[in-house]
Amino acid sequence: MPEVLDLCDQVPIACHAWNGDRTQIALSPNSTEVNIYQKVGKTFELKHVLKGHGQRVRGVDWAPKSNQIVTCGDDRNAYVWTQQDDGTWKPMLVLLRINRAATCVKWSPNESKFAVGCGARLISVCYFEKEQNWWVSKHIKKPIQSTVLSLDWHPNNCLLVAGSADFKCRVYSGYVKEIEDKPTPTSWGKKMPFGNLMAEFANGRGGWVHSVSFSPNGEKVCWVGHNSSITVADSASDNQITVVEGNHLPLLSVTFLSDKSILAAGHDCSPMLFDVSGTDIKFKKRLDEAGPKKAAGGVSAMDKFRNMDAKGTDSKTQGTVLTTTHQNAISAIVIHTGDKASGVKKISTSGNDGLLVTWDV
Repeated sequence: MPEVLDLCDQVPIACHAWNGDRTQIALSPNSTEVNIYQKVGKTFELKHVLKGHGQRVRGVDWAPKSNQIVTCGDDRNAYVWTQQDDGTWKPMLVLLRINRAATCVKWSPNESKFAVGCGARLISVCYFEKEQNWWVSKHIKKPIQSTVLSLDWHPNNCLLVAGSADFKCRVYSGYVKEIEDKPTPTSWGKKMPFGNLMAEFANGRGGWVHSVSFSPNGEKVCWVGHNSSITVADSASDNQITVVEGNHLPLLSVTFLSDKSILAAGHDCSPMLFDVSGTDIKFKKRLDEAGPKKAAGGVSAMDKFRNMDAKGTDSKTQGTVLTTTHQNAISAIVIHTGDKASGVKKISTSGNDGLLVTWDV
């Protein structure tokens, strides 16, 4: 059974992230603040509120090893938050050098850098400059034609996949020679100077790319689009792509659970599991079986229209109830227990209904 946490009183959760031991969670209730909850027994209690952004927070990620939180938002800023000895969190502004909203953020696997996507049609790869004692950034621009909506890192800590609103999924080199060794060749290519475009994909049908994910071995990328598609590209098979369009509503988030399994979720309000064999994708099951909407309070559709005709409104019919755990679109999937390489055991989802749900997979 899924475990449901109602921490935001039906306010949409814009983003969430767990700490290393999963005893704390950072989330933004669709506002300028980030709330940190601590697990106490079987419940979570609010412990800290991170205030620094001037506009809505769009992305948050928590580095499990260094225990640093990075946030970004509509105010075109990003902050790296470090916990002090007294337990408080201190922000450090990141020099993003962008003129549009920051939309997503993701730590690299070894936590030496992070990437920020934005509406300025570029990606900021940020790293800490020890001599100057601040976070600086390098920009990846070409050939992005619209807002960057999602990011994910390759296991080698250098390659980066990005999905954007120009209907494209692209793999770039995020290698920063100032802070890391030269990467070894991969199936995506041998030469990896910073910003080099390693691959570019379009599934031929259009749709914003809402979410992207690298496979555990780094040879495949998966992305979901607003045209209700889920696509996998395999660099080991000459970048062959496979597209599946089901009868589901558009998906908003996706992640590899292992080399042979993908989990995606979106407007259907239920996480969906897909099997991957080579370049084939097959739908397996829903973690939470969806059903038709039913009127709240047990009022039938005919009674609803009768009451509307006679009274103009009826308090008993204000809203509907889904048979799924989530009552609105799922906007984010985060790995809770396990990892892609060894197999994911549990994931968490958040959405526009203000619920945070953990699922056994």
